[in-house]
Amino acid sequence: MKFQSHLETIKKVISFNKMTDNFDQKLLQILICPVSSGTLDYDEENQELISSSAGLAYPIRNGIPIMLPTEARNLSNK
Repeated sequence: MKFQSHLETIKKVISFNKMTDNFDQKLLQILICPVSSGTLDYDEENQELISSSAGLAYPIRNGIPIMLPTEARNLSNK
């Protein structure tokens, strides 16, 4: 049931984000890095979610975080 609760929260936030193009930072309480399972930090200026443990930055497009490793920017390639 806990998973279902998280899923419903994510659906509501994504629906809100589509209407406003804003990233809701409440998602940071739910989302983890798909590579490292670590926490994420929000970089408002670059509109990215940063996984320090994996060294990746996941883009946020239209208020929706794109949590695909293939879409992430490698932080060591700055």
